[in-house]
Amino acid sequence: MNQEIEHSYLPIRGLKLHIAHLGKGEVGTLLFIHGFPEVWYSWRHQMVAAAAAGFRAIAPDLPGYGLSNPPSDLAQASWEGLIKDLLSILDSLAISKVFLVAKDFGAKPAFDLALCHPDRVCGVVTFGVPPLVESLSLSGLPEGFYKYRWREPGRAESDFGRFDVRRIMRTIYILFSRSEIPVAKLGQEIMDLVDDSTPMPYWFGEEDLSAYTNLYEKSGFITALQIPYRTKPAKAEYAKPRFEMPMFVIMGQKDYILKFPALKDYISSEKLKEIAPDHEITYIPEGSHFVQEQFPELVNQLMIDFLCKHA
Repeated sequence: MNQEIEHSYLPIRGLKLHIAHLGKGEVGTLLFIHGFPEVWYSWRHQMVAAAAAGFRAIAPDLPGYGLSNPPSDLAQASWEGLIKDLLSILDSLAISKVFLVAKDFGAKPAFDLALCHPDRVCGVVTFGVPPLVESLSLSGLPEGFYKYRWREPGRAESDFGRFDVRRIMRTIYILFSRSEIPVAKLGQEIMDLVDDSTPMPYWFGEEDLSAYTNLYEKSGFITALQIPYRTKPAKAEYAKPRFEMPMFVIMGQKDYILKFPALKDYISSEKLKEIAPDHEITYIPEGSHFVQEQFPELVNQLMIDFLCKHA
């Protein structure tokens, strides 16, 4: 399947960024934005389905991920920079307007791009994250919550440093595919929550593990941890906090983030209806945090139906 996908490098803001791409785009173009611990490969199933439906699929590795150069100075890594990177990718490929498809922390630059440059965005599909104009509170979660641990400079590096990249990726995929929030106990680190005897999710094979391992062996984890966990989200500058384009959210019913205290309340709130009047949320009963890899055929059909309706 991946042999069909082509790979190129673009000079973007002084860095060489890798993009995977497929399809001619007779119907439209999709820009896929990954989260952590993902890379372009996370969208492999969706890219093939999108191309088959007449779309052009473009999936970059964000700076410091996969095959893309890291920023020369981590202190300069910023959320604003990600928006500039995405716009520069579109401009360098002469693409005027796209559908954004994003997951995990990749949803923030997607939302910011849609708010700041609505003329460039046809619609937005997100996985696990409803439309947001500001970050939700993480209050009420214990000290051992993985985000609290990983935002401490040096802590994740020390934790990860005990294992090889393959073991780290294996552990993270097992942890994040569970329905429970990853929380370490006193005296534990996040990597201690999974041991060698724990089986991988049935839908995540050795070939997939090898693909992620090979890419993270090239990039390492330093930049990957910086943006989502250690860079303070800045408020994007937009005219009004309202999404003018159609939004579609696909949620795994067993995604651990549904147990974040603030998220459940927000999804049913009037505020969500105000900022995204044209939004729809679909739940996949057994879906995990990695629902697009777990149930690719179902996810692809839902995604393509939405895209074709609004293309």
